[in-house]
Amino acid sequence: MAAVILYGTETGTGELVADAIADVLAADHDPSIYDMAEFAAEDLDPADFLVVVCSTYGEGELPSSALPFADELDEEEPDLSGLRFAVFGLGDSVYGDTYNRGGEIMAGKLTALGAVQVGEHFRHDASSTVKPTKVAAEWAESLPALIDEA
Repeated sequence: MAAVILYGTETGTGELVADAIADVLAADHDPSIYDMAEFAAEDLDPADFLVVVCSTYGEGELPSSALPFADELDEEEPDLSGLRFAVFGLGDSVYGDTYNRGGEIMAGKLTALGAVQVGEHFRHDASSTVKPTKVAAEWAESLPALIDEA
């Protein structure tokens, strides 16, 4: 099963995290990485395993690169039955209630269209001392088992 990694980012950290996850998956799953701004909702394929990396911007909003994809999901409302996905969110706990909302918004949009979220929804905290790429690589170690479940 192929792995597709979509990232939504404002400052580039989401792309770095996507690359770290891809490095872990590269041995067995030949991952493809796309900025959400350059990926069409119609290209989502239930035969693939989707990894969503999404930061949070402003007051709990999606980052600018995620907006075109999110808007297309809302407009097109594709049937995503059979699509399985995992989420790695990025945020900063100093923002309280809006902490890591970007990943939660994307997960909500996908599940509302029939996709199934699996594994741990990871929420990286920019206020922590842990580098997002390091923890993303550790988190990604659990993905091959989820990918191979299908």
